[in-house]
Amino acid sequence: MKKDLSRRVTEILPSGIRRIFDIACANPDGIDLSIGDPDFDVPYPIKKSAIRAIDAGFNSYVSTRGIPELREKLIARLQGKGLQFEDILITAGATGGYYLAMLAVISPGDEVLVLDPYFVSYANVVIMCGGKPVFVDTYPDFDLSEACLLPHITPKTKAIVINNPGNPTGVVYSADELKIVADISNRFGLHIISDEVYDKFVFDNVPFVSMSEVADDAVVVSGFSKSSGMTGWRLGYATAPKHIIDAMATFQQYSYVCANSVAQKAAITAIDFDITEYVARYQARRDKLYEGLKDNFSMRKPGGAFYLFPKAPGGDAEAFVKAAIQQKLFIIPGNVFSEKNTHFRIAFSAGDDDLDRAVDILNGLASGFR
Repeated sequence: MKKDLSRRVTEILPSGIRRIFDIACANPDGIDLSIGDPDFDVPYPIKKSAIRAIDAGFNSYVSTRGIPELREKLIARLQGKGLQFEDILITAGATGGYYLAMLAVISPGDEVLVLDPYFVSYANVVIMCGGKPVFVDTYPDFDLSEACLLPHITPKTKAIVINNPGNPTGVVYSADELKIVADISNRFGLHIISDEVYDKFVFDNVPFVSMSEVADDAVVVSGFSKSSGMTGWRLGYATAPKHIIDAMATFQQYSYVCANSVAQKAAITAIDFDITEYVARYQARRDKLYEGLKDNFSMRKPGGAFYLFPKAPGGDAEAFVKAAIQQKLFIIPGNVFSEKNTHFRIAFSAGDDDLDRAVDILNGLASGFR
């Protein structure tokens, strides 16, 4: 007899990104712009630190909160940048940090404001924790304002989720926009969870402003996946008030136990590694795509991360993406990230030749969808 699964299974859909990425993997001759995986390898000095740790036998469980030398170095570096927080937790990726934060701050039935468009895990993790995601429409320019947030706040609202720089939009919020969120959170007693995993990828010499610079009680999650090419090593961290970190650490004990021990040793080196060269490379790719597509596509020029989020000609992103896939160009329809189906995401973490071919294909498709 087949046994029933939990009700939450019916509320969670498999990742639309992974679905198209799997198709791309089965077509290695295609152009894969589907997934946000940096196209540079883990820099050798970071690898060397991991190899040394493995050879030295550093392969066992470590503290749930993270190894002291990594925690101390991160705290010093972040506080040196003016960030305000009481404690830090080393997590199994930034996504792991986000999940623990939700477990710590929301109860069943609580509502969480999620800015739309949003990264795919945000709403699903809220549901996994028994909460209800409430989507805040930020179209067409993806700006933050009181006008977009206030109508969605109810007595059940418990938290606001921010992503800065944004995935899939590439939007980088200003200090004034972040202060709006901080003011609203104080006025209504809401938690702020800010995903800042792309904080190193900010373009045009614009200074990045962390939520921790304008709110001293925010939960900020980040990590080493994007900046150090360590996506498969699953290493992140979260900063927050001490009582929240304590709660997150308790949940980590009974879920992930601890973050990857070897990756933590490597991260000590990664903190000091200069990725200016990589950021400049991604800015050049952004410019190539934007300049190549702007005549045929409506879009906001991204200020960070490595994504472009153009509007699909004709307004049906699913249909447009299907046509692109038929030409072996793998991109993601916007309804994977949104309650709308009007845009599509391009990940420009790929080589120049692939981007040039992608521009030609997209411009060729555009005329047929007007």
